[in-house]
Amino acid sequence: MRRLIVCGLVAAATAIAAPAAFGSTYIVLYKQQAISGNAATTMQKAGGTLVYAYPQIGVAIARSDSSSFRANLLKDGSIENAAATEGFATQLPSTELAAGLPTGDLPNAPATDSDNLSSLQWDMRQIHTPEAHAITGGSPAVHVGDLDTGLDYTHPDLAANVDFANSASCVGGVPNQAPAAWDDDNGHGTHTAGTIAAASNGIGIVGVAPNVKIAGIKTGNADGFFYPEAVVCAFVWAGTHHLDVTNNSYFADPWLFNCKNDPVQRAIWKAEQRAIRYAMSQGVTVVASAGNENIDLAHPTVDTISPDDSTPVTREVTNACLVIPAEIPGVITVTADGNLRQKAYYSSYGLGVVELTAPGGDRRFQVTADAPNGRVLSTYPAKFFAPSPLIITDPTNPGAVYAYLQGTSMAGPHVAGAAALVASRYGHMAPGAVTSILTSTADPLACPPNPFNPGPPFAFLAICEGGPTYNGFYGHGEVNALSAITQ
Repeated sequence: MRRLIVCGLVAAATAIAAPAAFGSTYIVLYKQQAISGNAATTMQKAGGTLVYAYPQIGVAIARSDSSSFRANLLKDGSIENAAATEGFATQLPSTELAAGLPTGDLPNAPATDSDNLSSLQWDMRQIHTPEAHAITGGSPAVHVGDLDTGLDYTHPDLAANVDFANSASCVGGVPNQAPAAWDDDNGHGTHTAGTIAAASNGIGIVGVAPNVKIAGIKTGNADGFFYPEAVVCAFVWAGTHHLDVTNNSYFADPWLFNCKNDPVQRAIWKAEQRAIRYAMSQGVTVVASAGNENIDLAHPTVDTISPDDSTPVTREVTNACLVIPAEIPGVITVTADGNLRQKAYYSSYGLGVVELTAPGGDRRFQVTADAPNGRVLSTYPAKFFAPSPLIITDPTNPGAVYAYLQGTSMAGPHVAGAAALVASRYGHMAPGAVTSILTSTADPLACPPNPFNPGPPFAFLAICEGGPTYNGFYGHGEVNALSAITQ
């Protein structure tokens, strides 16, 4: 009853035709969140091909090489908007390597934190996962979707927990469950997956929720670009498969900031918003990273990095411009801190946007004896191994590879893992209930006494607004895995 798979596709999503081998991909937004029965004919008459339809949210994916395709579509009274997606993606940073509740009836078991590389996991000790694991390491009845670049399902520290039934590639906007399709060809997804659910098995590291199941939902391609059609596909997949939690360590928007008053950006923004809200309506707790630009999301002024799959254009932005999924209501948005429990120099922030903070690492200002390079260690695909102080192997299992990375991408999975522990401990619950537990049990962190200046190349100050129990740097505080399951 929890998961519906029909011939390897999402139930109630409709595959109409294979994508054309040429032209542009389009997001087509229907009115009333309903797709007409003649959608394929409509696309054809407008000069394109219907690739996939998501009737749950009134969104379709199409392909066309016609410059008039969008204009032709908008003549149809059932279509609200449409936009080509090329040039509208966000790439993963390339610098991360260099830089009182009812008790649930789910099966739970404790876990230990004595794997070969556990001593290197300052991040886990900081949020009290070893103490939490003495109570529960999570339940295999809880399923977490990692919307990322896929995951290495052969990794010795992940293999036991991989959820093959609910894994898929959404690259291109059409779900594909063949394991080769959602294998990680970037590395980022395997890293975030390990922080969430690396097994307590004596090998390497231990994740926040080492007993839960992890589904790789490939949303980013090998180059780390997350295109809108893949984002829409991934959230509908998570919703129709009733996953408990999703982790989203990326920006799902045409530009870094997606402005509502731009008709093209608005079409994509609304399609993504519908997909995210659909997932939440199906019981999915959505966790998202705040971003690595050291930008105040509550008071944005300029976007200089978008679109980053073509030539960036500097433009002024206002509060009419949003970061997705971080600024969708109901999403748990996470900033990054380091081993000194201070905001990481790169982490974006914002009063009214941020819910929590978690360890993401800080190689500049928070290098300590416990975190000698400042970064977070997690699983990594063996095919990307290269001799480096930042890429290591398990001393007794050279095939188990691990990498040190930093970023809000590393912070979000800690919260996603904690959300999975909450669902394991108390039973499947609504996203709002999970959020309430995590925020009410977090360790408050007050604003620093003076404006935080990260220094070059970030030339602007990061000013913390708010009080000791809620502020723009840390939200309600640093997530505490132990407190969340013992409140």
